[in-house]
Amino acid sequence: MTLRITPLADPEAGASSRRLAWLASGADGVPLGSAFLRLFTKEGQEHLAELDIAVHGAERRRGVGTLLLEAAVAAARAEGRRSVLAQAEQDSPADLFLAARGFRRVLGLTYARLPLADIDLAAIERLARRPCPGYRLTEWDGTVPTESARSYADSRRAMDDMPMEGTDYGTVVWDVERVVAVAEAVAKRGELLHTVAAVDVSDGSVVGFSELVVPGDGRGDGRHYGTAVLPEHRGHGLAHWMKATSILRARERHPELAGLCTDTADGNAPMRAVNDALGYVPTHRAVEYQLDLGTAH
Repeated sequence: MTLRITPLADPEAGASSRRLAWLASGADGVPLGSAFLRLFTKEGQEHLAELDIAVHGAERRRGVGTLLLEAAVAAARAEGRRSVLAQAEQDSPADLFLAARGFRRVLGLTYARLPLADIDLAAIERLARRPCPGYRLTEWDGTVPTESARSYADSRRAMDDMPMEGTDYGTVVWDVERVVAVAEAVAKRGELLHTVAAVDVSDGSVVGFSELVVPGDGRGDGRHYGTAVLPEHRGHGLAHWMKATSILRARERHPELAGLCTDTADGNAPMRAVNDALGYVPTHRAVEYQLDLGTAH
């Protein structure tokens, strides 16, 4: 079988990364598979790349994936990257493929879904209305309001101690520019970003957040981008409060929305407990793999 690997490039770099791409095709020019390599560019993650390979089901076990992988790894080395991450659904062909090619398992993830037609509305309303003395909630659509931008960016460090097990993920450095860029990217895709944030009433600072992205037409499934609380404000039920409020708001504003999806690291017991309390049902498991290249700038 004659294979051709054609390098491509993403025409526009993002605020925190840029992408390289490759297309695999046969002698007749028919596409057989593709690979995307995301190169992180922000401080704290310049050592990292993220890989996504897809091969048509009928073309597997013919060397397509291997050639795409070789091209992407060579590019990662040329860019001075130390680690390449890739994710696969557990026990899928991709899971077996990565394990057989030098990647090591570093993180387990559980994906879950809340079917909005079947939720325990009374239980979620109780969590949303339960008082949290010393705190209040605020909400916004899209880009964070200017008066809350700095505080919200500072609150993103709540994700820094998220259990990542053996993943060489680095530290995501958040600033106002980055949170604005994320919101703008969601809007550019035609999706809707809604954020619920917990505020410390003593100083007005944002101390936690829960982000939800909904398709632009309000149908299908929404996706939780992140829910986190600063370490010094944990233990007050803020995550339950914010996420329950986010669910209620999505249900009110998007009556045709079918469900809400989330993923949680297996080691993140507190967030798994929040999801269980709110009625999320596990749908499948995934494995995060890492290829150690041993190089860095």
